[in-house]
Formats: sequence, C-alpha cells, structure tokens
Amino acid sequence: MKRIILDCDPGHDDMIAIMLATSSPEIELLGITTVAGNQTGEKTFKNALRILTLIGEDTPVSRGFDKPMVRELTVAPRIHGVSGLDGANLPEATVKDTGKHATDFIIETLLASDEPVTLVPTGPLTNVAFSLLKKPSIKEKIEEIVLMGGAIYDSNITPASEFNIYVDPEAASIVFNSGIPITMVGLDVTNKAVFTFEDIEKIGKMGGHVSSVVAPLLEFFAKANLEIFGIEGAPLHDPLTVAYLIDRDVLETRSLRVDIETMGEYTSGRTVVDVYGVTGKEANASVATNVNVEKFKTMIFDALERLDKR
Repeated sequence: MKRIILDCDPGHDDMIAIMLATSSPEIELLGITTVAGNQTGEKTFKNALRILTLIGEDTPVSRGFDKPMVRELTVAPRIHGVSGLDGANLPEATVKDTGKHATDFIIETLLASDEPVTLVPTGPLTNVAFSLLKKPSIKEKIEEIVLMGGAIYDSNITPASEFNIYVDPEAASIVFNSGIPITMVGLDVTNKAVFTFEDIEKIGKMGGHVSSVVAPLLEFFAKANLEIFGIEGAPLHDPLTVAYLIDRDVLETRSLRVDIETMGEYTSGRTVVDVYGVTGKEANASVATNVNVEKFKTMIFDALERLDKR
C-alpha cells in the first residue's frame, strides 16, 4: 500500500484525483494539502473540504500558500470556472481542516512516519518547495514525488509552458533539483487521458450520489477544453498521478534531465526536457511518455462505482 500526501488545487481533475485516492485500497491517503492555482487559495481549500463531504471522507486537510514564491498568482477561470469546480452541485462542507499550515502538516507527517511517504502534487509546487526549504531533513522520509506538471513538447498556458509549472517556476526548480526521485506526469500523456462526451454520459447513467455530481462537472470541463484547446472531452490530468501509484503499467516513462526555465521572456515556466541527452547532465526525473488510456478509464469508473455504493 502506498502512503501518500496529495497536494492539490481543486480543480475539476484534482477532484477526480481525490476520489481515486480515497476509494482505492492500494492507497493510504495521509492528508490533503491545498495551494492556490486553478483558483484562489480560499476557493481551492473550500473545494477540497466540499469534495470530502460529498464522498463521506474525513481526511485531514491543511491550507497552504495563497500565492507563488515570488510571483503574482495566475488562476484558470476559463477552464475551471469562478468556483474552481463549476458544473458540480457540491454540498456545503462539514469536514473540518487541521488548523495547520500545509507545510507544517507535510513536515510533521513525514517526520512522524515510520515508513517512507510519497508526495503527489497536482498543482503549483509552492507548498512542496517551501517544505523542503523549511526542513531539508524531510527528504529522507520522501519515497518519491509523483507530480502532475510540465511536458516534453506540449503546453497549455503559454506557447511554451504547462500551467502548474508556469504559476510557480521557482518552486518547481527547487523541487526538480532536490535530489528526490521524481516522476513527471505531464501534458504529453495527460492530454491523451480524455474522457469523451460519451464517457461522461456513461458516468451520468450510473445514477449514484457521486457519479451524478461528477458527470455535469466533467461536462463543464470538457466543454471548456473543447472551446479553448480543441480537445474533444475532459482530459483528466491530475488523477494520472494517483493511477500510476496504483498500477505502474498505466504509464510508460523515460529517465531524463528536466530543468525549469525561470527567466525566459517567452518560455518562463517551461520544463526543458533533455530528450536527446545533449547537455550531458544526469537525469533527475522519470518522465511519462505514454499512457494506457483504457486501463486508466477503467480505474476511474471503478472508483466512482465504489464511491456510489457507500
């Protein structure tokens, strides 16, 4: 069983990542930490609490940073709406947070653990970077970091950059240079992990108390992706990180060097992936290059079915 902390910015696809993590017997979710990204820090934090209320989980939740390390916050209302979860009819939160800052929760949880813990960031890397700066010794307790962010070739916020890395490239640079084993699940694979409008209709027909909320949520997300990117469905970026921890065969990866562009006029936030080894630098990440879409879809449908039965 994988023991994980999910650091996220819910977010439509973050919501599905939370659902997959909480419903999978292969995962022990130690806590959720939230960060500003898809929407403001206040909204992503409240969204996490409302998601847990919907699915009947009482996982510890800690709110983290409301802005990047040195930059102004960029959010994504065109993709995720005003609330960050537009399309979903979520209940008001009854789950309470820990009252701890996300970095304190991450540090305390890691230090208290007798076994290595995997960090799963699916938003900007601000919380993770600050945790590493605040208490460098936690590296010894981190088995690996499996993150959603970046890309070899693709982009979605500028012509050069993926959103999560673009929002806080300085934090990303700290994480990628930490020496911790990293798996980068980027847009090259997540943009293939598309739930089509037919898939979403199938979710709606499940008719359960969770699936009936997820279907209109994904329909909103799919329509936004179709309008903006021409993607015919909802690419479920973030749950691929959790899916990979459940079954490594869901992704193909390559060991590559990844550096983060923090200064470029046109390329700030780009994950510069040395595909051909031209720099001679040692690899610092396993980079996802392909995805078994059908295996992934089956995992999501099974998770929703389990949650509906609760």
